[in-house]
This record gives sequence, C-alpha cells and structure tokens, in this order.
Amino acid sequence: MGSSRRHLTSGRQEPRYYLSLGDSLSTGVQPIGPEHLQFRTDEGYSDQLVALAHERLPGLRVVKLGYPGESTATMLDGSLFAYPQGNQLAEAASFLRSHRGEVAFVTLDIGFNDFPTRDLAGIAPGLEAVARNLPGILETLREAAGPDTPIVGMTIYDPFLADWVNGPDGQDLARTSVYQGVLPINAGLTAMYTAAGLGVADVEGAFATSDFETMVMLEGFGPVPLNVARIHEWTWAGSPPPLGPDPHANARGYRAIAEAFARVLLP
Repeated sequence: MGSSRRHLTSGRQEPRYYLSLGDSLSTGVQPIGPEHLQFRTDEGYSDQLVALAHERLPGLRVVKLGYPGESTATMLDGSLFAYPQGNQLAEAASFLRSHRGEVAFVTLDIGFNDFPTRDLAGIAPGLEAVARNLPGILETLREAAGPDTPIVGMTIYDPFLADWVNGPDGQDLARTSVYQGVLPINAGLTAMYTAAGLGVADVEGAFATSDFETMVMLEGFGPVPLNVARIHEWTWAGSPPPLGPDPHANARGYRAIAEAFARVLLP
C-alpha cells in the first residue's frame, strides 16, 4: 500500500496515534484476562503492532476503541456500549477528524460477530449483514481520516480447525469450516476492503488456514496439518476447560496478526 510508506517516512510532523477499531480481537481478549475488564489483555495485536511500529515511530501510542462482541451492526447502532458519540463508528470518526495529520494508521477487525450461528446456516445471513453495513463504515472512516491515512482491515482465522484432533468427524468439520465457511467469508471481506481502496492484513495466510497438506508435529497429538497446529498453538480453541475451548488468539497468535498488519503498514 504505497500511501503507507509515504505517510510513515515523510518529513511531515511525526504522527502520534494508532487508532485500533473492531471487536474482541482488537482489545486483546483472552480467557486469562481479568473478568472485570471483559478479559481484555495487553497482549493483543493492537498492543504488539504499536510495539513493532516504535522503531519507525518511537512516540506512537495506540488508542483502542474496539469492544468485545462488536459486530458491524452494533458498531453502527451502539447497542453494546454507550460511547460518548453514540457508537464506535461515530467515536472513531470524531477522533479522526479532531486529530487530522496526527494518526499514523487505522486498523479494523469486524464482521465475525455478525454471523448468527457458528455453523454453515449462519454464513449467508452473516455475509448479508456485513455486506449491508461494512461499506458504509469504511466510507465514513475514509472521509473522517482523509485521503492519506492508511486504513487496513483483516481476514479471519478458523478456530474450528481445533476439532481436527477429535477423529474423522472432527476432521470433516475442520475441512467444511475452512472451505465452506472461512474462505468464503474472507473472500467477501477482502472484496469489500479492496472496493473501498483499503489494505487487507492476510491473517488467513498467516495462520496457514487452508494448508491441510503440510504435516507438522503437535505436542500431545503427533503429526497434524500445519493449519491445525497453528490453531492449537496460537489460539485457545484447542485448550481444555476451564480456559478453553475459546476462539480467541493467545499472545503468539496475536503476534501473528500484528505481523500481518505490519506487512501492509510497515513495508
């Protein structure tokens, strides 16, 4: 994304803020986080991305406006949290307008919570909701940020790959979730971000989501596909109770997401 390089290395006044928007991933939620903070941690991708950017922008600090459970719908109607401006999008637009020239970049992860069920039946209505809401969200953010501030979205990983280790039925579920679920969802998200002229962090690729061919050793289970190993090692999806199974990334997984954003924003 050419504007990213120009913006971050130009001779203008050094930007001071990184604006992080979205759902629980943007807030670093993990089952080990404090319950009174909705399980937020300081190991999320936003925290790790600002650390990666410090070499180039040592004074940069992250402003996190995301909220656990946020969807494209609630980002517009503000029904999950009473933002001063009414909803997360309005709050973000207000911040961007009042800090023109001071924002290095914006990241956004949103859409996973628009799917009403975690099965194939939920894909069509979820994609319809995202297609209805996300383009307007992106248009508002671009207008508020101005033409030069990089705004980057992301694709998602597949926590259902953790079921691979549960025998033939789990392996069937894992393949179905990738090929009929996550890949179509990510294709839709990528098309919407691209149509808006924005960059996309390839989290799907970072997690090797469709790689069932490369076999690696997974402690406790033996040889498994690379995508299965990464879900077990980079998320809480394969963890036993009381911490799992939980779809959120762990610190290593959030690092992979941060690095995916960095490949777009800090080339």
